[in-house]
Amino acid sequence: MKITNYLTPELVVAELAVSSKDEALQQLAEQVAAEVPGLESAGILAVLKEREALGSTGIGGGIAIPHGKMSALEDVVVLFARSSQGVEFAAVDGKPVHLIFLLLAPEGAAGTHLKILARISRMLKQSELCDKLLASADAGALFDLIKQEDESS
Repeated sequence: MKITNYLTPELVVAELAVSSKDEALQQLAEQVAAEVPGLESAGILAVLKEREALGSTGIGGGIAIPHGKMSALEDVVVLFARSSQGVEFAAVDGKPVHLIFLLLAPEGAAGTHLKILARISRMLKQSELCDKLLASADAGALFDLIKQEDESS
């Protein structure tokens, strides 16, 4: 299961310039809606906030993986965003989040949804990769790093 099967260069945000979880989710929802036909940012945001109400998707170590399911989707969508300054995300360790993978899946794609979540989690457990993502120059370099990691494992 490759993340880059669902992540495109247009869905990589090199610098997320927000300070709160709500602002981050709003901006990410707008980015997905701009790139994926048939989706509206309000619907995406509602799904993400519904999931966050169950507990923060800030998993610690500067990482968050907001996710949800949408009936309007035909295929999985992944977005990656970086915040150099960090976003207050109510993460389990109380620290700001710098790396965000957003995952949206169709209602009937539970297996795929879980496999991609697991793949993202495994990828981000590598501190060397996280350091490279934090140091990358731009969206193209970020996408290339994720693609390299995808192809090497």
